[in-house]
Amino acid sequence: MSPAIVLEVQTHYKEEELLESPEFQKGVKHLCERGITKVPRKYILPAFDRPISPKKDGATNFKLPIIDFAQLQGPDRIHALKSLSKACEEYGFFQLINHGIARQSILDMIEAGRKFFELSFEERSKYMSKDMRAPVRYGTSFNQNKDRVFCWRDFLKLDCHPLSDVLPYWPSSPTELRQAAVNYSKETKFLYLMVVGAILESLGLAETTKDIDENDGDDHIIKEFQDGSQLLVVNCYPSCPEPDLTLGIPPHSDYGFLTLLLQDEVTGLQIQHEGRWVTVEPIPNSFVINVGDHLEIFSNGRYKSVLHRVLVNPLRSRISIASLHSLPFGSMVRPSPKLINDANPRRYKDTDFASFIEYIASHEHRSKNFLDSRRLT
Repeated sequence: MSPAIVLEVQTHYKEEELLESPEFQKGVKHLCERGITKVPRKYILPAFDRPISPKKDGATNFKLPIIDFAQLQGPDRIHALKSLSKACEEYGFFQLINHGIARQSILDMIEAGRKFFELSFEERSKYMSKDMRAPVRYGTSFNQNKDRVFCWRDFLKLDCHPLSDVLPYWPSSPTELRQAAVNYSKETKFLYLMVVGAILESLGLAETTKDIDENDGDDHIIKEFQDGSQLLVVNCYPSCPEPDLTLGIPPHSDYGFLTLLLQDEVTGLQIQHEGRWVTVEPIPNSFVINVGDHLEIFSNGRYKSVLHRVLVNPLRSRISIASLHSLPFGSMVRPSPKLINDANPRRYKDTDFASFIEYIASHEHRSKNFLDSRRLT
C-alpha cells in the first residue's frame, strides 16, 4: 500500500473518531437515521467474535422445548413439571405456549415500543441516563460506558416495581406507552409467579403450589418473589448494512431469576447449545423463557443459565421485549439449603443486586463473567 493511500486511510479513521464518536453514544437508530451504508468501526467485532451466517455454516432454525402452560394448570401437571425440569437442566431455555396473556395486550406493547423508537432523537434522549437504578433509561449497546466495541442495539428500560412509584417517570410519549406497559408488566408478573411456582415444585421445594405456604420457609420465598424486582426492556435492533460484522447483543447470560422474552416475527435470538450457536425459531404468541444467573445460584447449579446472543438483519428491523424478574433488589440470593448435601455441596457465594451493579459498572460484561465471580472454588 502506497504512503499516500495509508495516509488517506489513517485520515479517514481519525475523522471518523473525531466526528462520530459522540454520535455512537446517541444510539444505532440515530446513526441509521443519518443514512449510513457501512458499519462504523466502533461496531465491528474482532474476526473471532463475529457471527457466522446460518446459511454459511449450514445451521437450521432450532426448536426449543415447548412447555404448555395449560398443562401446568391441569391434570397433566406432573408430566409438564418433568418436561419443565428437563428443559431447565438441558437447555436453560424453553418456549411457553397457551400462557393466557391476551393477544391484544402483547400487540399493544410491541406497537407502543415501536412507536417510542420512531420518536425524534431529541424526544428519546430525554430519558438517557448513566444511573443504572434510574426508573427509566434509554441507551444503546450493552454497557455503553464500558463496551470497547458497541453492539447494534438501542433499548428502553422501565423499572416496574413498585408501579405506583415509577410510573410518573416513564415516558409520556407515545401517549399509549404507559398504559400498554402497565398492562403488560402486570400480566407478565402474574405469569412469572405461576412459572416460578412450577419451578420450585420441579426442584422438590414444594409438593404442590397450593401447599407452599405450609412448607417450612417456602412461604417466605414466595413472598420475596411476589415483592421481587421486574425490569421491562424494549430492544430495538435496526436493520444493519453489514450484519456479519457485528451483533445485536454479544454472548451473555441474564443476571436475574427468569426472563420472559417476547419476540416479533424476525429471527435473531441464538443460544449456545452443545457447543454450537443455534437460531431459535419464533413461535407466534409464545414466550421464550430462560434461566437467569440467580436461578442457577438458587438451584445450586441444577438449572443453568445459558449463553445467548442476538444477530441483526440486513433488511428488517427487529423489536423484542424482555421482562426480567428476580428477588427484591435488597434481597440476598443464595443456594437453597434444601438443595445442598454431601453429594451436592454448595457451589456459589451469596449475592445481591448491588453486587451485580457494582460489578458491571467496573467490568465489560462478557459471557458469564459475573456468575463466574460468584462461584466457590
